[in-house]
Amino acid sequence: MSTDVTTNPPAALDGIRVVEMGQLLAGPFCGQLLGDFGAEVIKIEPPEVGDPLRQWGRGKSDGRSLWWPIVGRNKMSVTLDLRTAEGQEVARRLIASADVLLENFRPGTLERWGLDPATLWELNPGLVIVRVTGFGQDGPYSSQAGYGSIGEAMGGLRYITGDPDRPPSRTGLSIGDSLAGTYAALGALAALRAREHTGRGQIVDSAIYEAVLAMTESLVSEWDAVKYQRERTGAVLPNVAPSNVYPTSDGAEILIAANQDTVFGRLAALMGRPELADDPRYRDHNARGHHQEELDGIVADWTATCASGPLLADLNAAGVPAGRIYRAEDMFDDPHFLAREAIVRVPHDELGDLAMQNVAPKLSETPGRVRWAGTALGSHTDAVLGDLGLGTEEIADLRRRGVV
Repeated sequence: MSTDVTTNPPAALDGIRVVEMGQLLAGPFCGQLLGDFGAEVIKIEPPEVGDPLRQWGRGKSDGRSLWWPIVGRNKMSVTLDLRTAEGQEVARRLIASADVLLENFRPGTLERWGLDPATLWELNPGLVIVRVTGFGQDGPYSSQAGYGSIGEAMGGLRYITGDPDRPPSRTGLSIGDSLAGTYAALGALAALRAREHTGRGQIVDSAIYEAVLAMTESLVSEWDAVKYQRERTGAVLPNVAPSNVYPTSDGAEILIAANQDTVFGRLAALMGRPELADDPRYRDHNARGHHQEELDGIVADWTATCASGPLLADLNAAGVPAGRIYRAEDMFDDPHFLAREAIVRVPHDELGDLAMQNVAPKLSETPGRVRWAGTALGSHTDAVLGDLGLGTEEIADLRRRGVV
């Protein structure tokens, strides 16, 4: 079933049906990624209230969430009370036709509802079951509640984020949830590929803290091998220089990353100080890292005399990586964003054309795309249940009893 009737190139995940259960961000972000690349995502939501993300987010428009149209995009919304026997039976019928079941409840919830993997595989042996939680499906913490912020803390990210003279900070995004959703999508694709050889599905167990841990580079190995503990370092990475935010004469701040030997040589020449590249204090990566603070001061003294526009033009012409620190408003008229359609406008029933980030990454032959923004609660219930063979009266009876 599809609500998209426009003519477009085939998408990479055309023909893959995903049943999404759960709410908020980690699991639904995985569903968003799969839907972006063409999967048919059927999102099951509680009747009347739906996913809380429909009400979440700052910068609301007349009380409407501006987050939901993004995380709910390319999904069909079906209301179903999974706490009732009737709702569970409808869910089993729907899952029998699916390739992927995606859920982010606490471990054991599906089992209590009679939707455990063993039962579902009797109905659908090829089903890939993606389970997203704070701590995974087993281990002593598995039963604990685990939001993204806790995963960021225990996965090692929070300790190294922020300025060294202040308590650990965070990014202004729910990065732990998004990372867990991204790894869940990767796992789903790997499991679908494995199914081509085995004919059987499997469980994809994506834990938020492990998704964060996976991104921490050599942090664990550094401690294990030499007892080196990374600390909070503010705007820089220790021993990587020059790579920082630098002032300009017109008040703008420019990020310059010239820490590679050849790139630093080009920067030094542009600064009119080519001798810096041969100075024993700055001539290689380790030396520059050892003299990071003083080198940053030299670069900052130079950039402070330059207007940001000409400075950026000169840096780019010289092959020195540099860029402004963008806010959302800076992205809309940027020629590169425009050329690559990094931001798209998507029709929305109540908000008109709504701008949102486009699908990433780009595929040359089977591209993903935003087919529609997050829809109204339950807007596809009748169509999806009808496709399962439920008649109009049967659906109406379930609605009267609050099952849908």
